[in-house]
Amino acid sequence: MSAAISRGLRAFGRFWWEFVVGDTPELFVATLVVVAVSFALASLHVVPVVVVPAVAVASLLWSAARGRVRERPGA
Repeated sequence: MSAAISRGLRAFGRFWWEFVVGDTPELFVATLVVVAVSFALASLHVVPVVVVPAVAVASLLWSAARGRVRERPGA
């Protein structure tokens, strides 16, 4: 019984890891950074409206540039 529960918990953990992190762990980390920046700037009023989208766009551009480097032959 304990082995079955343990296997089930490991499978559940692997599912969530694959669902949340998947093939691009850098996007997961970038999402955590965007959320942390938004929480850190929550008390300010105008700055987060500009900074949080800028951080999100920067992280997406970084990920796209990194993906292009990976796709080049010989890279």
